[in-house]
Amino acid sequence: MLQIWALAGIGEVSADDDLAQLIGDALAAADVPVADGDILVVTSKIVSKAEGRFVVADDREDAITRETVRVVATRTAPSGHTTRIVENRLGIVSAAAGVDASNTPEGTVLLLPEDPDASARALAAALRDRFGVRLGVLVSDTLGRAWRDGQTDHAIGAGGVHVFEDLRGEVDAQGRPLVVTLPCVADELCAAADLVKRKATGMPVAVVRGRGDLVGDLDLPGARSIVRTGERDMFRLGADEAYAEGYAAGRAAR
Repeated sequence: MLQIWALAGIGEVSADDDLAQLIGDALAAADVPVADGDILVVTSKIVSKAEGRFVVADDREDAITRETVRVVATRTAPSGHTTRIVENRLGIVSAAAGVDASNTPEGTVLLLPEDPDASARALAAALRDRFGVRLGVLVSDTLGRAWRDGQTDHAIGAGGVHVFEDLRGEVDAQGRPLVVTLPCVADELCAAADLVKRKATGMPVAVVRGRGDLVGDLDLPGARSIVRTGERDMFRLGADEAYAEGYAAGRAAR
């Protein structure tokens, strides 16, 4: 049985806070003791805050530009607001390069953790040492999805957690072989955890219990392995951008 609950008692996180200690103290004070196989889903914002990822920026758009390594698509709404879908330094394709201007000091924006996988592994290692249990950590962030409105939480960092559940080679209920079935369970767990963390409850960490089979060694491939890049990227550009690039290439060829 899968159980997920939000962890109370974290409080506001500031630069240079010991996040492992803050989370550990909240776990120690919780009614339900942490156990082998538990997975903690930690909102990336508190990881960024603890790591001091604040940047002085009067203009959020300038910060987005600095974090962008590739523009995928740009659209301007009738309201005049421009949305940029870009690849950031972590290889993640998202709106605004993950730059966050909400709940930050005036005149600053918050960047994503510099290395979310390393952050997740460090948290997992510290909490394993403190409690003597084999747990995993996922660092989550809210992202949009191609072809669908709305946002869900995804894993951008993983420590001691299998991010995929490889079902290839198994058979379905009718006995047919599964050829390409590779659920991204890390994303699924992050999305499920967001249902209990929500966005404005002041509880940025959730505990997932019931998928201890996904918890493993700290050197497992992290969430960076989820990102499809290079030749495997089937949607490198937005439709308008791809058309413009092809049209320009055609004119040059003539």
